[in-house]
Amino acid sequence: MFNKFLRENKVAAALLTVVRLYLGYSWLTAGLHKLTGGFDAAGFLKGAIANPVKGPDGSAVYAGYVSFLQHFALPNVDLFNTIIPLGEFLVGLGLILGCLTAAAAFFGVVMNLSFIMAGTVSHSPTDIIMGAIIIAAGYNAGRFGLDRWVVPFIRRTTAKGNKTVNHTA
Repeated sequence: MFNKFLRENKVAAALLTVVRLYLGYSWLTAGLHKLTGGFDAAGFLKGAIANPVKGPDGSAVYAGYVSFLQHFALPNVDLFNTIIPLGEFLVGLGLILGCLTAAAAFFGVVMNLSFIMAGTVSHSPTDIIMGAIIIAAGYNAGRFGLDRWVVPFIRRTTAKGNKTVNHTA
């Protein structure tokens, strides 16, 4: 019943618009500050590697993620200095415009989970909850945005490509 309300109701769409605008503004401004302010992830990555999230027994909880940071992210820090701010900015833009809303929310949740696994909590849990609600709402979250036109266009375009031709005549 709640899922139907979330996915189909216009009141829910209006409430979701407020949530996605708030979350989008947060992502957009974070990305914009990093894009214009000389962002460098090296210090953050070194700190996450040196001080991983530890369990009650003192061992690293996300050892695989720490290994990823140490052996891939840190050696390719220039790549991450580009994709992190650009990703934050694009997630924010997608949420604010209501364009590919569920995809934008999904990638926002992925970034928040990455921040948590690196040991930074901040407002990430709240953002994950809001992002999950937007993802669960699907199309309705972007109903009052560009998804009103973009999603039907994508559905029409992909439906044309999925038609099979019968050559048995």
